[in-house]
Amino acid sequence: MKLEGVKFDGRGLVPVVAQDARTGEVLMLAYADRAALERTAATGEAHYYSRSRGELWHKGATSGNTQRVVEMRLDCDGDAVLYRVEPRGPACHTGARSCFFTRLAGEGAAGLGEMLARLSRVISERRRALPEGSYTAELFRGGSGRIAQKVGEEAVETVVAALEGERLEEEAADLLYHLLVLLEDRGVSPDEVARVLDERHR
Repeated sequence: MKLEGVKFDGRGLVPVVAQDARTGEVLMLAYADRAALERTAATGEAHYYSRSRGELWHKGATSGNTQRVVEMRLDCDGDAVLYRVEPRGPACHTGARSCFFTRLAGEGAAGLGEMLARLSRVISERRRALPEGSYTAELFRGGSGRIAQKVGEEAVETVVAALEGERLEEEAADLLYHLLVLLEDRGVSPDEVARVLDERHR
Protein backbone atom coordinates (compact mmCIF):
# COMPACT_ATOMS: atom_id res chain seq x y z
CA MET A 1 0.00 0.00 0.00
CA LYS A 2 1.30 3.44 -0.97
CA LEU A 3 0.99 5.96 1.86
CA GLU A 4 2.92 8.79 0.23
CA GLY A 5 -0.27 10.70 -0.52
CA VAL A 6 -1.64 10.52 3.03
CA LYS A 7 -1.28 13.79 4.91
CA PHE A 8 -0.94 12.89 8.58
CA ASP A 9 -1.43 15.69 11.11
CA GLY A 10 1.15 16.86 13.62
CA ARG A 11 0.39 13.85 15.83
CA GLY A 12 0.89 11.45 12.92
CA LEU A 13 -2.83 10.76 12.61
CA VAL A 14 -5.43 10.97 9.86
CA PRO A 15 -9.24 10.85 10.30
CA VAL A 16 -10.91 7.68 9.02
CA VAL A 17 -14.59 7.39 8.11
CA ALA A 18 -16.05 3.86 8.19
CA GLN A 19 -18.86 3.36 5.68
CA ASP A 20 -21.06 0.31 5.18
CA ALA A 21 -19.98 -1.00 1.77
CA ARG A 22 -23.44 -2.38 1.04
CA THR A 23 -25.69 0.50 2.06
CA GLY A 24 -23.43 3.53 2.00
CA GLU A 25 -24.38 4.32 5.60
CA VAL A 26 -21.71 6.19 7.58
CA LEU A 27 -20.94 4.10 10.66
CA MET A 28 -18.24 5.90 12.60
CA LEU A 29 -15.34 8.33 12.60
CA ALA A 30 -11.99 7.39 14.12
CA TYR A 31 -8.30 8.07 13.56
CA ALA A 32 -5.43 6.04 12.23
CA ASP A 33 -1.67 6.34 12.20
CA ARG A 34 0.61 4.80 9.60
CA ALA A 35 0.76 1.48 11.47
CA ALA A 36 -3.04 1.24 11.67
CA LEU A 37 -3.43 1.83 7.94
CA GLU A 38 -0.76 -0.73 7.14
CA ARG A 39 -2.30 -3.26 9.51
CA THR A 40 -5.73 -2.72 7.98
CA ALA A 41 -4.39 -3.28 4.47
CA ALA A 42 -2.46 -6.38 5.54
CA THR A 43 -5.28 -8.09 7.47
CA GLY A 44 -8.46 -6.84 5.79
CA GLU A 45 -9.75 -5.95 9.28
CA ALA A 46 -10.32 -2.35 10.40
CA HIS A 47 -7.55 -1.01 12.61
CA TYR A 48 -7.47 2.46 14.10
CA TYR A 49 -5.38 4.44 16.56
CA SER A 50 -7.01 4.96 19.95
CA ARG A 51 -6.25 8.53 21.03
CA SER A 52 -7.54 7.89 24.56
CA ARG A 53 -5.35 4.82 25.08
CA GLY A 54 -2.49 5.91 22.85
CA GLU A 55 -2.25 2.59 21.04
CA LEU A 56 -3.19 0.59 17.95
CA TRP A 57 -6.84 -0.49 18.07
CA HIS A 58 -8.25 -3.51 16.25
CA LYS A 59 -11.96 -2.72 15.97
CA GLY A 60 -13.99 -5.48 17.62
CA ALA A 61 -11.04 -7.32 19.17
CA THR A 62 -12.86 -7.27 22.50
CA SER A 63 -16.53 -6.89 21.52
CA GLY A 64 -16.48 -9.10 18.43
CA ASN A 65 -17.98 -6.26 16.38
CA THR A 66 -15.26 -6.31 13.76
CA GLN A 67 -15.27 -4.60 10.37
CA ARG A 68 -14.05 -6.37 7.25
CA VAL A 69 -12.52 -3.72 5.01
CA VAL A 70 -13.32 -4.31 1.35
CA GLU A 71 -11.71 -1.09 0.13
CA MET A 72 -9.65 1.84 1.41
CA ARG A 73 -9.89 5.23 -0.26
CA LEU A 74 -8.07 8.54 0.16
CA ASP A 75 -9.90 11.83 -0.28
CA CYS A 76 -8.91 14.43 -2.89
CA ASP A 77 -6.81 16.48 -0.44
CA GLY A 78 -5.11 13.44 1.05
CA ASP A 79 -6.12 14.35 4.61
CA ALA A 80 -8.91 11.84 5.22
CA VAL A 81 -9.33 8.10 4.63
CA LEU A 82 -12.46 6.08 3.91
CA TYR A 83 -12.85 2.46 4.97
CA ARG A 84 -15.63 0.72 3.04
CA VAL A 85 -16.53 -2.10 5.41
CA GLU A 86 -18.75 -5.10 5.97
CA PRO A 87 -19.65 -4.68 9.66
CA ARG A 88 -20.09 -7.66 11.94
CA GLY A 89 -22.30 -6.11 14.58
CA PRO A 90 -22.85 -2.51 15.66
CA ALA A 91 -20.18 0.12 15.12
CA CYS A 92 -21.00 2.22 18.16
CA HIS A 93 -19.98 1.42 21.73
CA THR A 94 -23.60 2.17 22.75
CA GLY A 95 -24.79 -0.81 20.72
CA ALA A 96 -26.21 1.34 17.93
CA ARG A 97 -25.48 0.31 14.36
CA SER A 98 -23.98 3.73 13.58
CA CYS A 99 -22.41 6.31 15.87
CA PHE A 100 -24.37 9.00 14.02
CA PHE A 101 -27.80 8.49 15.57
CA THR A 102 -28.24 11.96 17.10
CA ARG A 103 -30.04 14.26 14.66
CA LEU A 104 -29.07 17.92 14.75
CA ALA A 105 -31.18 19.15 11.82
CA GLY A 106 -33.15 17.89 8.82
CA GLU A 107 -35.61 15.06 8.39
CA GLY A 108 -33.01 12.38 7.71
CA ALA A 109 -34.99 9.86 5.66
CA ALA A 110 -33.04 6.67 4.93
CA GLY A 111 -31.66 6.23 1.43
CA LEU A 112 -32.80 3.32 -0.73
CA GLY A 113 -29.70 1.22 -0.09
CA GLU A 114 -29.91 1.66 3.68
CA MET A 115 -33.64 0.95 3.69
CA LEU A 116 -33.27 -2.22 1.60
CA ALA A 117 -30.52 -3.45 3.92
CA ARG A 118 -32.73 -2.86 6.98
CA LEU A 119 -35.65 -4.61 5.31
CA SER A 120 -33.47 -7.54 4.29
CA ARG A 121 -32.38 -8.03 7.92
CA VAL A 122 -35.99 -7.98 9.12
CA ILE A 123 -37.03 -10.48 6.44
CA SER A 124 -34.20 -12.83 7.44
CA GLU A 125 -35.31 -12.64 11.08
CA ARG A 126 -38.93 -13.32 10.13
CA ARG A 127 -37.85 -16.41 8.23
CA ARG A 128 -35.96 -17.73 11.24
CA ALA A 129 -38.65 -16.96 13.81
CA LEU A 130 -41.83 -17.36 11.71
CA PRO A 131 -43.89 -15.32 14.21
CA GLU A 132 -47.65 -15.66 14.18
CA GLY A 133 -49.47 -12.75 12.57
CA SER A 134 -46.50 -11.79 10.38
CA TYR A 135 -47.28 -11.37 6.67
CA THR A 136 -43.66 -12.14 5.84
CA ALA A 137 -43.80 -15.37 7.85
CA GLU A 138 -47.01 -16.33 6.03
CA LEU A 139 -45.25 -15.88 2.70
CA PHE A 140 -42.46 -18.23 3.78
CA ARG A 141 -45.02 -20.76 4.99
CA GLY A 142 -46.66 -20.58 1.55
CA GLY A 143 -43.48 -21.75 -0.16
CA SER A 144 -41.36 -20.61 -3.08
CA GLY A 145 -44.16 -20.89 -5.62
CA ARG A 146 -46.43 -18.55 -3.68
CA ILE A 147 -43.63 -16.04 -3.14
CA ALA A 148 -42.67 -16.08 -6.83
CA GLN A 149 -46.32 -15.61 -7.74
CA LYS A 150 -46.52 -12.54 -5.50
CA VAL A 151 -43.43 -11.07 -7.18
CA GLY A 152 -45.15 -11.52 -10.54
CA GLU A 153 -48.35 -9.91 -9.28
CA GLU A 154 -46.47 -6.95 -7.83
CA ALA A 155 -44.50 -6.52 -11.07
CA VAL A 156 -47.74 -6.31 -13.04
CA GLU A 157 -49.19 -3.82 -10.57
CA THR A 158 -46.02 -1.72 -10.88
CA VAL A 159 -46.34 -1.66 -14.68
CA VAL A 160 -50.01 -0.67 -14.42
CA ALA A 161 -49.16 2.12 -11.96
CA ALA A 162 -46.45 3.41 -14.30
CA LEU A 163 -48.83 3.51 -17.27
CA GLU A 164 -51.66 5.08 -15.30
CA GLY A 165 -49.41 7.53 -13.51
CA GLU A 166 -50.65 6.72 -10.03
CA ARG A 167 -49.05 5.19 -6.89
CA LEU A 168 -45.92 4.10 -8.73
CA GLU A 169 -43.70 4.61 -5.67
CA GLU A 170 -46.01 2.46 -3.52
CA GLU A 171 -46.20 -0.35 -6.05
CA ALA A 172 -42.44 -0.21 -6.57
CA ALA A 173 -41.96 -0.52 -2.79
CA ASP A 174 -44.25 -3.59 -2.75
CA LEU A 175 -42.29 -5.13 -5.62
CA LEU A 176 -38.91 -4.59 -3.95
CA TYR A 177 -40.19 -6.03 -0.67
CA HIS A 178 -41.52 -9.21 -2.30
CA LEU A 179 -38.35 -9.55 -4.37
CA LEU A 180 -36.27 -9.45 -1.17
CA VAL A 181 -38.50 -12.15 0.31
CA LEU A 182 -37.93 -14.29 -2.79
CA LEU A 183 -34.17 -13.80 -2.61
CA GLU A 184 -34.17 -14.82 1.07
CA ASP A 185 -36.32 -17.86 0.29
CA ARG A 186 -33.97 -19.00 -2.48
CA GLY A 187 -30.82 -18.36 -0.44
CA VAL A 188 -29.55 -15.49 -2.59
CA SER A 189 -28.04 -12.60 -0.66
CA PRO A 190 -28.77 -9.04 -1.80
CA ASP A 191 -24.99 -8.61 -1.73
CA GLU A 192 -24.73 -11.16 -4.55
CA VAL A 193 -27.15 -9.09 -6.61
CA ALA A 194 -25.15 -5.97 -5.77
CA ARG A 195 -21.94 -7.66 -6.97
CA VAL A 196 -23.58 -8.50 -10.31
CA LEU A 197 -24.77 -4.90 -10.69
CA ASP A 198 -21.31 -3.61 -9.74
CA GLU A 199 -19.65 -5.85 -12.34
CA ARG A 200 -22.07 -4.66 -15.00
CA HIS A 201 -21.53 -1.05 -13.98
CA ARG A 202 -17.78 -1.45 -14.26
